[in-house]
Parts: sequence; C-alpha cells; structure tokens
Amino acid sequence: MKDDEENIFSEGENLTLPPDMYFDSEKLYSRTLKMMWSVVQYNEMRMTYSCALKEIKTKFDVLNTEFNVRNKRNPISSISTRLKSTQSLFRKMADRNIIPTIENAERNIKDIAGIRVICSYIDDIYEIAEALLRQDDVTLVERKDYIKNPKPNGYRSLHLIVSIPVYFAERKKQVNVEVQIRTIAMDFWASLEHQIKYKQVIPEQAEVVDRLRKCAEVIASTDEEMLALRRKIEQAEDAPSEEDILLERLKKIDVRID
Repeated sequence: MKDDEENIFSEGENLTLPPDMYFDSEKLYSRTLKMMWSVVQYNEMRMTYSCALKEIKTKFDVLNTEFNVRNKRNPISSISTRLKSTQSLFRKMADRNIIPTIENAERNIKDIAGIRVICSYIDDIYEIAEALLRQDDVTLVERKDYIKNPKPNGYRSLHLIVSIPVYFAERKKQVNVEVQIRTIAMDFWASLEHQIKYKQVIPEQAEVVDRLRKCAEVIASTDEEMLALRRKIEQAEDAPSEEDILLERLKKIDVRID
C-alpha cells in the first residue's frame, strides 16, 4: 500500500515522537487533516447506506400496504433493517485480506446494509421477491436461494443483493443492499442457531450441530405442511363472484394503511 493511500481502518504507525527528535510539523499537520477527512468520508458512507435502508424499507412497506388492501391476507409479517457495525466491517475486510479503505469497503462488501423480511408462508417469499425485482429501479446483483439449496447446517432463507439509487440534494448514488426473506419458522431457527453458534464453549459440539440440522429439517417440513394446508383450505372455498370481490374490497376501504 502506498504511503499516502487513505486508510482509516489500520492502526498505522506511532506518531508520538521523542521531544528531542526533529519532525516536520507541516507534514504531520497534513497527515492529520487527511486522517480527519477519512473519518468524515467514512461517516458519509455510513449515512449513504443508512439512507439506502430507508429507500428499500419504503419499497417493502408499499408492497405490504398493497397486499393488505388487495388480498385477504398479508404475506409480510415483519420487516427489520441493520447497518453493519464498524467492528464487524473491519473484521470482514481483514478476514478477506482486503486493504481497508472506504473504496474497497464499498466495492467488496455487499452486505454493509441489510434488510430482513419475514413472511408467513414459503410461497410468499418468492412472491415478495419477484414483486421487488420487477421494479425498474431495482437491479439484481446476486441471488442465493438457501431454501431450495439449504446450507449444510440446515439454514434456509432467500438472499438477494440488489442495487438501488439513493437521491441526495446534488447527486444520485447506486448502493448495494442485502435482502433476506424467510418464513417465521426459518427466522425462529436462525435466531436460536445464531445464539448457540456464538457460545464460546459448546460441549459435544458435533452432536449439537447434528441436532440443529435435524431441527431445521423438522421446521422446513412444518413450513411445507402449513403451506399445503393453506392451499387446501383455499381450494375448498367457493370461487368468489365479482360482487363478492367488490364487497370485500369495500370492506378494506377503512383498513388502516399506515
């Protein structure tokens, strides 16, 4: 790395000099200003990703409102967002041997901003995902379907990396956001697995891992069974007439959409 390359993540050299040692005060001041600018730019980067989360959450909120008005049920159970912490960002770059600069962080770390959408049923996951990707300002960067292809430990979820535009006062910036869409049951398993995984000492770890995988299979089976039951109930219902549809929509006029 070049001596003058901006680097706000590494510890850097010790700038404390013995009082009897000569140093160039102008050079030291220049380096201090560069470091301060790096801090400002890093803060602006986090602001950019924070704004991207607001944009993507609004998109899901709008879809949530539409499904609430148009359908008898709402496929989205909850929505949460998170901005990767500075410590977590530093660690991920170090683990990947990425030179820690702001430019490298934006170029290589695609999950700085993340949103998690929890759905009731498996088919809701794909319906919501496709509704998002149909929007002309959303670009799919990467897709990983851990529902159809679960991880070895049993983890299931649909992961998307999307690029969306964020509009500021004088510029527009494309920002990557990680989208995770899963069912309530999948989220329940992932939350407990996360807690167990980060325990410092796990007695009989191999057994625990195997039992967690089996739990994931049971939960996946439950998800499939609940979806099958819902579809069976829907098929048993009489097809609604145009009048029934109209009356049902009229009922929803007074439903809160905020």
